[in-house]
Parts: sequence; structure tokens; C-alpha cells
Amino acid sequence: MLTIRKRDASGEAAENGEHRPRVAVGEEGGVLGCAFSGVWTTRTVAAVDGDMRKIEQRSGAKQLMLDLSHIEKMDTAGAWLIDRLASAFEKKGVEVHLQGQSEVASILLGAVGDAVRREPESDPSGPPNIILRALELVGRQVYEMRDDFFASMNILGATIRGAQMKLGRGHAVNPAAIFNQIDRMGVGAIPVVVLMSAIVGAIVAQQGAYQLSYFGANIFVVDLVGVLILRELGVLMTAIMLAGRSGSAITAEIGSMKMREEVDALKVIGLNPIGVLVFPRLVALVIGLPCLTIIANFAALGGGIVAAWLYSDIPPAAFIDRLRVAIDLSTIFAGLIKAPFMALIIGIIASVEGMKVGGSAESLGLHVTASVVKSIFIVIILDGLFAMFYAAIGF
Repeated sequence: MLTIRKRDASGEAAENGEHRPRVAVGEEGGVLGCAFSGVWTTRTVAAVDGDMRKIEQRSGAKQLMLDLSHIEKMDTAGAWLIDRLASAFEKKGVEVHLQGQSEVASILLGAVGDAVRREPESDPSGPPNIILRALELVGRQVYEMRDDFFASMNILGATIRGAQMKLGRGHAVNPAAIFNQIDRMGVGAIPVVVLMSAIVGAIVAQQGAYQLSYFGANIFVVDLVGVLILRELGVLMTAIMLAGRSGSAITAEIGSMKMREEVDALKVIGLNPIGVLVFPRLVALVIGLPCLTIIANFAALGGGIVAAWLYSDIPPAAFIDRLRVAIDLSTIFAGLIKAPFMALIIGIIASVEGMKVGGSAESLGLHVTASVVKSIFIVIILDGLFAMFYAAIGF
């Protein structure tokens, strides 16, 4: 018969009233028996850890009998300690038998055993090479472009539907919100647009005058400035500045509302977030960008007049007279036609990125950056497409 000698790890009850864990050990006929009792939790198992390690170092046993019937309470720490003892003897080739364990103890011991014995998964092929990683990145970007396209079409369709609603408040279009956005995105952007356009116009005129002076064709700097500003640079520079100024603001505003769950609150009260948040901003951009383009054209031509006067001795009156010959209405409208399309692209991309913001400040920063970069990239691509289209139709 197996005789177990009682070994008390602590001997006394804990100060908080819990019973410390105890282990009683006995050996007979090559069978080592361990009877566990008390509370085996994270706060108490440290008291019996030393005794458990001494038991693990014993040798000569052919079987190990573990009696868990007197354990009052157990958590993963206690289960890990008992599983460590069983594993130590299993490695020595000793048969381990458990008895008296409760259902909870069985579940804990099984879970701890699986976690301890789980080997890390290894990929025999190793990490993919740089070509596969590049192809994977391209594939992910293609799927992301597809998702962005569908989201953009959803916003555009909802905005067009919003334009069919009657004027007024409630579920209809609110003119006050549109005029407020025009004031913020259009009127508020006039100083920076005028300053940047005037500087760009002056630089183009100065560089053109410097190069054309070698051929004695200084007067043609007027043609260069007039055509380049009115057809390309005026609307392009304005769109880029508006993408950086207003596009980022739209993404940040909608994204912060998404973070605070205000967008979900609009859905709960029966309002369409696109109609309430996106529609006024898109309308303001479509109205404001052509107007800002006209202002930018005048500012750039003014900067070109000053630079031509200083570098080529072309007086303002001669500059204007030559400008009448160099340009016509098609030159002016070639740039203005692009403005509403660029405004739509800036507003839609900014809104899509704002709706994709998660719950962290890092997500907001990433999507604001993505909004500006994508807007500028698509605007430049659109400008190139318009240039090819104009060349094809001779406009």
C-alpha cells in the first residue's frame, strides 16, 4: 500500500483567509504519489514552487500518481506548475496518472499543456523573395484601388441624388452649409492662391525671358506666359493648393467625426452622412475652384507682367497688347473646363479617405496624408488626359 508523507509548503493559512497550496509526497514499490490540496492560484503558487522543483529532481520512480481531489481552487498558474511536474517525469519515461481532478481542473490542465507543448510553426520555404513581395504589394494596391473606386462612385451617386432634393432644412439641401463651405474653401484660400500664382507667373516669365534673349525673341515671353498659365499652370497650381489646403481639411473633419462616432449617430437619427457632410463640401469645391482659377490666372499674369518689365524691358501696355494676339477664348476656357472635374476628384478622394479613418490618431494622420497625395496624383493625371484630348480634337 502506498504511504504518503505529508509535506506542508507553508503550514498556515494566508493572511487574506485563503489556504496556501500543499503537496504531500509518498513513494512505495516504484510508485511516486503526490497529493495536492489548498488553493493553487497566481498569488499562492510561489510558496510551493521550491518543493515542486525538488520533486521534479527525484529519480527511480516508474509511475507518478497525482491526486488533485483536494484542490480547492486553481487557475492557469497552478495548472502550469502541476503540468510542469508531469512533463518533467514524462521526459524521464515515467508513466503519469492523474486522478480526482475536477472538470475545471481538467480544462485548465489541457489548455496549459497544449500551450506549453505547442511548437512554433516554421515555414520551410522561408520568407518570399523580393519579387514575390513586390508582386504581392502590387496586387494589394490593385484591390485597394478597386475599393476606392467603388467608394468614390457611391459618394458621387449619393451627391447627385442629394442635388435633386428641394431647398430647405431637415432632410433637404441646406444652402447655409454650402455658403459656409464656399467661404472657408474659396474665400479663405484667396491669399495663398494669389501669392503662389504670382510667384509662379513671375518665375515662368523670368526663365522664359532669360532663354529667349539668346534668340532676340524677348517679346514671345508674353505668348509663353499667357498660354502656359491660362491652359495649364493656373488651374493645375490652384487644384494642387486646394488639395493640400481644403482636401486635407475635409479628410480631417470627416475622419475626426468618424473617430467620435458622430457619423454613426447621423445614421441612427435617419440622416445620410454623405448628404449632410460630403454634399455641401463637394458643391463648394465645384463652385470655388473655377473662381479661384480665374483669380490665380490674373495673379500669375500680373507676376509675369512685372517680371517681363524688369528682365526684358517689356512695359505692361506692350505686354497686354501682345497678350491679346497670343490668346483667345479657347485658351481661357481650356483651363477653366478642367476646374470642376478637378474639384470633384479632390472632394471625392478626401471624403473617401475621411470615411476610412479608424479609431486612432495614427489612422487619421495616415488617411490625411493619403488624401493629399492621391488627390495631387490624380489631378496631375487628369490634366495630362485633358492635354491629350485637346490635342486630339485640335482645341
